Amino acid sequence: MEKQDYTTSILVEQDPKAAFEAISNFRGWWSEEIEGQTDKLGEVFVYHYKDVHICKIKLIEMDPYKKLVYEVLDNQFSFTKDKTEWIGTKLVFNISTEGTKTKVKFTHQGLVPEYECYKVCQDAWGNYINNSLYSLITTGKGKPNPKDADGFNAELADKWKIKH
Repeated sequence: MEKQDYTTSILVEQDPKAAFEAISNFRGWWSEEIEGQTDKLGEVFVYHYKDVHICKIKLIEMDPYKKLVYEVLDNQFSFTKDKTEWIGTKLVFNISTEGTKTKVKFTHQGLVPEYECYKVCQDAWGNYINNSLYSLITTGKGKPNPKDADGFNAELADKWKIKH
C-alpha cells in the first residue's frame, strides 16, 4: 500500500505571487513564535508552541511563485512516544493557476496516518492552511498562534542553538 501523505488545497482569487509571499511568511499564518528566516533558501528557522511542539525547519527548494519546499531537520512533540515523527519530512507548497484562481496545494510528505501525531497534525494543518494561510492570502491578515505571555522559551532556544 502506498504511503498517504497529508495534503490539503485552497483556491484564492489572488495571483501566484501573493500566495507565494504569504506562504513564505510563516509568522503571518503559522506562529508569531518563530525564530529565524522563513523566506530565504538554505536558511533554518525554529517553530515552537509552548512546551508542546518545537521543530527546526530549513527552506530547501524555492521556485518563485510556483513552489516552496521545507525540510524538518529536528522535531519534538510532548505528546508522542516516538520522538522521531516529522524528522526528515517535507512541507511542500505547490502553487498553480486553476482558471482565474490560484491553487495552493500543501503536502506534508512523510506525515502519514500511521504516525501517533497524525490526527492532531491533520487538524492543526487543516486550520493553519485552510483558515489562517487562506486568510493571510485573501485579506492580508492571517490567524497565527500569537506570542503568549510565556514568550519565546529561552531554555528551548539554547537547547536548539537558536539566537534569541
